[in-house]
Amino acid sequence: MRTIARRSLLLLLTGTILFSGFRRKSQKVVFFGDSLTYMGARPGGYILKMKDALDKKNQGSDYELVGAGIGGNKVYDLYLRMDDDVLAQSPDIVFIWIGVNDVWHKATYGTGTDAEKFEKFYTAIINKLLDRHIKVFLVTPAVIGEKTDYTNQQDGDLNAYTQIIRNLAQKFHTGLVDMREVFHTYELKNNPGNKESGILTVDRVHLNDAGNQLVADNMLEALLSK
Repeated sequence: MRTIARRSLLLLLTGTILFSGFRRKSQKVVFFGDSLTYMGARPGGYILKMKDALDKKNQGSDYELVGAGIGGNKVYDLYLRMDDDVLAQSPDIVFIWIGVNDVWHKATYGTGTDAEKFEKFYTAIINKLLDRHIKVFLVTPAVIGEKTDYTNQQDGDLNAYTQIIRNLAQKFHTGLVDMREVFHTYELKNNPGNKESGILTVDRVHLNDAGNQLVADNMLEALLSK
């Protein structure tokens, strides 16, 4: 009887070891950006909303979501800190969401990023990630003002920088989450008064709960369709 019991225990232990060896490794997903990303990792933010949604789908253990956002960052800030804040974490997937401050700070502080420099730094970031065989998603800037008729002060620049990102996604065959288009489509349906803020943002830029939910839904859709 003792021999049988020992064999049963051995089989049980062997099966457990084999099963653990076949369990899928969770994928590390880093969200790389500015204050929108920093706040996305805070309570109520889109990154935590994504975690909740994955848990409800019983996929919470498949992904480790990490926020790497710093307020005020522009594209060259991301390039300068990507080794320490992104590559050092050995991510499988990176979402890059940058561009608002590159445009916005032109008017507010006179320290924005011109389009040519924006594209060069963005390209350098993409190349560094792809060289490490990391799956990349580019995310276009959403809004600086929520008016739907393109009369917000920075709409012209924001549309131009968005197109740069769309072109880079096509050139490098990366994923694309076109948040600019997503927000505009939502605003057309839900902002009949052509308000400058209060629909998806609290201050024309930073997200309210509806904005965080919209971002979470679209980023999660991209993540799960990869």
